[in-house]
Amino acid sequence: MTIPLIRGLSELSSAYDGFILDIWGVVHQGGDAYPEAVACIRQLRAEGKRVVFLSNAPRRAEKVAQILADKGIPRDLYDGVLSSGEATRIAFETENEAPLNALGRRYFLLAADGDDDLLHGLNYSAAANIADADFLLTIGLSAQRPSIAAHEEILSQAAAHGVTMVCVNPDVEVVRLGQRELCAGALAQYYEEIGGTVAHVGKPYPFVYRLCLDMLDAAQQKRVLAVGDGLETDIPGARAAGIDALLVTGGLLAESLGVTRFEAPDRQALAELCRAANECPRAAIPALNW
Repeated sequence: MTIPLIRGLSELSSAYDGFILDIWGVVHQGGDAYPEAVACIRQLRAEGKRVVFLSNAPRRAEKVAQILADKGIPRDLYDGVLSSGEATRIAFETENEAPLNALGRRYFLLAADGDDDLLHGLNYSAAANIADADFLLTIGLSAQRPSIAAHEEILSQAAAHGVTMVCVNPDVEVVRLGQRELCAGALAQYYEEIGGTVAHVGKPYPFVYRLCLDMLDAAQQKRVLAVGDGLETDIPGARAAGIDALLVTGGLLAESLGVTRFEAPDRQALAELCRAANECPRAAIPALNW
């Protein structure tokens, strides 16, 4: 397996009309937006390309858009934002997506303070205990429960009651300013290990890609490129959606590849990682730049 390495997106951009861009690890990593990534997106817009951000952030899209603005990415640089949180909200609101449309109306929330508003205004309510819940709404870890171990009792009860977990962020971990943090996907992984049932919303699952393609209004899927740094999320999600993918190696994979953000990885090491994941992206790039 040989993965082409490119230095800048300009080497591929003419082949595509629409771009689905990951956020974390591609345009920022917890701090301000990377200047070279912003400049790259500006160039895409100057060439008339359509751009949608797709994030596994477990909150409403408007919140994600505000975070992007605060980090230096103005709203005129993209056509839309879709978060896994927004996709979850859409699924519950429309009641068209199985199995979410058959779970019931009461949820037990696993989330940090301030992340409890995802279903506000809809016909759903929070349950005070597992026995009264129809499903677990898993947004992430919290200061009260900062580890998998701190969730073991709750998750064991839920599994014993046959309660389905709705995982609103399939990411297992994220790198924030150089430090790895667990995400909701880690709780979902543990829940499955103890026999629980999980319904995921976000990358790499198909629903979010259908929504993104609708937002891009792309005439042909082969003219859409997904850009991301996750071999377990961005790349398989794009493949399953029938679109090309560009792998950013200087984000989540940098430590495994032994590179800095701008450093090109060893081709053999990159090929081995992709082979182990059973993925073959269209190309790879150290960091998103023009």
